Amino acid sequence: MGLAASAGFRVFIPLLLLSFAGYMDWIPLSENWQWAGSLTAILVLTAASIFELIAYFIPYVDNALDTISIPLATVAGTLAMVTVVGDLDPLYSWTLAIIAGGGTAAAIATTTSAARAASTTMTAGVGNPVISALEGLFSTVLSIVSLLAPFVAVILVILTFFGIRKLYRKMFKRSSLSRKRNNPAVEEQS
Repeated sequence: MGLAASAGFRVFIPLLLLSFAGYMDWIPLSENWQWAGSLTAILVLTAASIFELIAYFIPYVDNALDTISIPLATVAGTLAMVTVVGDLDPLYSWTLAIIAGGGTAAAIATTTSAARAASTTMTAGVGNPVISALEGLFSTVLSIVSLLAPFVAVILVILTFFGIRKLYRKMFKRSSLSRKRNNPAVEEQS
């Protein structure tokens, strides 16, 4: 679940770290997903991770990427979960992966996309590289914690949901107050 949440912040970083951990035999990969631990997968995911990290530092390009990041994060979260689920019946493993993995990644990707859109509006894109750096860092740290201490990662995911929710509410409230100050008609309608 931690890797799925990481995919909500950055699509390819958790998959790269999962692939590397599988390649080094640090974690067992499901029988059908052994290819994910190959050197080829590591190289492809490294290139994709670098491209993704650089692209998110370019204002407005990051917003364009957000249009495809939610479905990609959902797929990445699902794959991260199903790759390590193990010997469960395929019906259960895919159901768990889609709901818990894909759902977690989609929820976080949706929230971070909204935060970036709000940042673009409030700072004309100047604040977006800071948000991108924090997302990349958090995705990396959460992925590493997920591989080394999965139970701690689950706690971090829960805290992340609450933290993002609180931040989003605060940003929405600030944006709402700003609109009221700039447009008295909005205040009369409220």
